[in-house]
Amino acid sequence: MALLTRDGDWMTAGALADAIGVTPRSIRSYVTALNARVPGGTVVESSPLGYRAGTDAMAALRSGVDATTPRERLHRLVRALLADEAGIDVYATAEQFHVSPATLEGDLGRVRALLGGTQLTLERTASLAKLRGTEMAQRRLLSRLAHEETEDGAFDLAAIRRTLGEGSIGTAVFGPFKNDLVAGLGALGYFVNEFGIGDVMMHIAITADRVAHDRALGAESLTGPEAARDVGDLLDRLCQEHLDVRLGAGDRRHLAALILSRVVAPGAAETASVMRSRIEPDVEAAVRDVVQRAAAEFLVDIDDEDFVLRLALHVQNLRQRAQEQAWSRNPLTRSLKSTYPMIFEVAVFIADGLRGLLGIDLAEDEIAYIAMHVGGRLERRRAASTVLTATIVCPGYYELHELLRSSIDRSLGQAVDVVGVETRVDPDWDALDTDLVLTTIDAPLTGDRVVRIQPFLTENDIERVQAAAGRVRRGRRLTRLRAELERYFVEDAFVAGVPADADADGVIRTLGAALVAQGVIDDDYVARTLERERLSSTAFTDALAVPHAIGMTATRTAIAVALAEFSIPWGEGRVQVVAMVAFSESDREAFQTVFEQLVEVFSERESVHRILRRGTTFTAFLDELVAVVDG
Repeated sequence: MALLTRDGDWMTAGALADAIGVTPRSIRSYVTALNARVPGGTVVESSPLGYRAGTDAMAALRSGVDATTPRERLHRLVRALLADEAGIDVYATAEQFHVSPATLEGDLGRVRALLGGTQLTLERTASLAKLRGTEMAQRRLLSRLAHEETEDGAFDLAAIRRTLGEGSIGTAVFGPFKNDLVAGLGALGYFVNEFGIGDVMMHIAITADRVAHDRALGAESLTGPEAARDVGDLLDRLCQEHLDVRLGAGDRRHLAALILSRVVAPGAAETASVMRSRIEPDVEAAVRDVVQRAAAEFLVDIDDEDFVLRLALHVQNLRQRAQEQAWSRNPLTRSLKSTYPMIFEVAVFIADGLRGLLGIDLAEDEIAYIAMHVGGRLERRRAASTVLTATIVCPGYYELHELLRSSIDRSLGQAVDVVGVETRVDPDWDALDTDLVLTTIDAPLTGDRVVRIQPFLTENDIERVQAAAGRVRRGRRLTRLRAELERYFVEDAFVAGVPADADADGVIRTLGAALVAQGVIDDDYVARTLERERLSSTAFTDALAVPHAIGMTATRTAIAVALAEFSIPWGEGRVQVVAMVAFSESDREAFQTVFEQLVEVFSERESVHRILRRGTTFTAFLDELVAVVDG
């Protein structure tokens, strides 16, 4: 369901089956079950084109899963264990769940697997099962369950209520609570990060529920900076007003620390000296070092004082979250990876550097927050470079051409820079060498760069110019990509038939061995590629993975390719195309073109299917890839 709602277009049963690793027959069964969630509604539409999300898709997602499914039963079992300090009777619980004792025993085994890294243990004495561990560890487990219930990391109160139980906090209360919290933080002088506050709201819901059931944190004194005390007082007041729950000192300190490490961000006017005063010296030094190395490695302009200080503040908060094992979810992780792979790769490099310098192991959602910092910096620098030059052709009649130019500057100034105006009825068309030619008269020129417009600019004119500008930019990118790809692909490192039972490590080793045999890389590069994969999955689209090592140490830039008829698991997704890329230091400038545009080509499902269907040999694969690039 999440795949259909995210894509928004028709998908065949075969494509869906490849994406999630099942048979087309299973897809049809899933569609039937999904439509049953909303009686009389349309959750999934069916047609000869395949399936797509219907008008009731979001309602089905909010309805959660069938209570008899293994995941829901597992979550229900964990909730029961967390709710009863004395433990649960296995046989009575099995009867309550309407399953056999053997089935519940199997579920208890899955609970033990779920407890890995939580500092909780499952104890069993005869028929009694109980969780042992600190209250904070139990809350972290609840947080994990809520995250598993939530699509793409976004705040979802319905998912939290499924985790805590339907008797927990309702929507009517939490909407006003959040509004008052944002207003209160603003009054305290804080800029609120909306992505972070969703996660904090989840922890507030968990805290309120646990306190209401006499499971408050230990009554530590609310020590620390005045900011923490002020935020703790605000939270206590709002919990009393909206939830009829009074927070003790321990819970106030806990929630205040969460807000100060996840929600607070410096305002745009905050000076460098003020920001630096809040940053610990070792954090600033670590961030400054890794940013300098990233700027040199990727040839990107991020070595800027304001960027370094703002990122250092973020990393300082990140270190605190790492110490508490309280990661922050990011609803944009998937889209950042698929839409801005180059930016995400810079963020992975920075995360890897911080891991070594500060001892931080970063979750992928945290890497996505670093990518947002990097993207914000690069976007400011890149905006000017994306503007296309244009010539206006508008035969002179009073001030008509001046009015037209003014309208274009006003409506299209961020995308088009008018560098010339031709007022003759017979201009030298061949001499017009700008990116775009915007003409009010018929032109002998053809192609995407020539756009016919009206003397008085209309909304349709604006849309046509914007579309033409997009085509020109994409055409340039793909032209560069075609030249690079034909140069870098290695015929002896092409694998057409990846076994259905293959995994990511196996494919990387196979392609790596082929590149080693060509003298492009050594075994260390393969090992570092596997390490990079563990940092963050290189599945950048629903079809393509681009494994590679951190560091451009290949003797020459080369790409090895593996194609799978049936999708294979890769990280949390599945892919059918694997392009292992080895870059040499001399090709730093090609990195962005090849890496980012390769992901763009394989983000189009029809292109992927065409290449997989026809590209069964290396020559055929390259021909199809070039044909797709050429459009």
